[in-house]
Amino acid sequence: MLGIRLHRSSEVSLKRQIYTAIRERIVQGILQPGEGLPSSRQLARELMVSRNTVNEAFDMLSVEGYVISRQGAPTRVAKGIALDILANLEPPPRKEAPPDFAADFRTGQPELRLFPRYAWQQISMKTLGDMSSALLGYTGPQGLPALREEISLWLYRCKGLTVCSQDIFITAGATHALNILADLLFQENQEIWFEDPCNIEMLQTFINKGYRIHHVPVDEHGIQTDHLTDKFGCPVYVTPSHQFPLGGILPADRRAALIRYARKNGSYIIEDDYDSEFRYSGDSVAPLYAMDPDRVIYVGTFSKVLFPALRIGYAIVPRKLQQRWGHLRTHTDVQNPPFEQAALAEFLRTRKFDRHIGKMRKIYGERRQVLLSSLHEFFGDTWRSWGDAAGLHLAVEFPGAIFDEAFRQRTRQDGIRITPLDYHGIQKGIHANKLLFGYGHLEAGEIRDGISLLHAYLKDQGCL
Repeated sequence: MLGIRLHRSSEVSLKRQIYTAIRERIVQGILQPGEGLPSSRQLARELMVSRNTVNEAFDMLSVEGYVISRQGAPTRVAKGIALDILANLEPPPRKEAPPDFAADFRTGQPELRLFPRYAWQQISMKTLGDMSSALLGYTGPQGLPALREEISLWLYRCKGLTVCSQDIFITAGATHALNILADLLFQENQEIWFEDPCNIEMLQTFINKGYRIHHVPVDEHGIQTDHLTDKFGCPVYVTPSHQFPLGGILPADRRAALIRYARKNGSYIIEDDYDSEFRYSGDSVAPLYAMDPDRVIYVGTFSKVLFPALRIGYAIVPRKLQQRWGHLRTHTDVQNPPFEQAALAEFLRTRKFDRHIGKMRKIYGERRQVLLSSLHEFFGDTWRSWGDAAGLHLAVEFPGAIFDEAFRQRTRQDGIRITPLDYHGIQKGIHANKLLFGYGHLEAGEIRDGISLLHAYLKDQGCL
């Protein structure tokens, strides 16, 4: 009659299968406007289902306007529903499995195999059980008070930074924080100063928001502040504690110059502190925020220190911007889920976070030494490392070599994942002789084997 086939083992109910089949025939024009449908008794007999099942399917079609039902008359197809069938529809793209790299020096990847899953599971279960019903509703754009308080205490323990928890706003990672800031600081024809090179993904956030980018060159100490020119209201994006990707620590005189620039031009400095917890010689570097909390917006994240899927970061926002920040957050996604926030607050409160950071700092420091010794073993003295002994990656210069985008694509196809530093350059070609070696996620043997493979590959390709 209608050619409907039911799948009785399906999790979709029989009435919805009938409804869907008739709806598709109406939309496709197979059933014409005004055409009568079989009676519920006839269709039930044909499909071997109860008449109630068919009636329920017809009711669904009637409520949504696909058919018109009148007492004592056949159920008929409504007018104006059929759609033209589009020809030459492209099939959905195939999902390809991620490539299997023989050497994987990606940057920004922490060691996930050593994350204390059991402790996190226990804390998650406890905090969920203890959570009040009020926290299952809307809790506001700022984040759980307990987490903000623990972050404030952690910043004091780790960096000597005194911050009021009321000035801390929880985000879904650093990228989310920068998206809010890009909206917060934007005006017509808005400009922004960016380090060059920089994290190219973070740069794209501001480009997508319509900012005009002005680049400031970076040397081994960080952003060269003498290249800044007065631009009223023009913010500055910096990574002063461990410049990405070159790794320098911004010295005090340049920090002061940044503050003077911001005060003179009515601007804000966006300080992205993405991985300064992992410093292998001396204590953590004091944030630029400490020099002027009214002009510096500090952005931190737990992606590198715990695991990227956690999606919790934070921003320390100057008082003048807090009301506007809260408004923007409320009218985008309102808040972070409370469950992970509560678990992280407890992880911090019990000092399990501190112990994990201490453990991983030691492991990452050892892996950095393995990377340096492997580079010496295979490349001799033909290279130079850049930056401070910190973070999860190392910038390495190979004088005379050229590593461009074609090189990056070629190595990926050949099973080696490594990023030329020039990939993160706004002006291309300046740092074409440098490579970035991410090592945090690699064990000692994986690091040495990867350097061996890269050395052989570069020789074979004539890059050295």
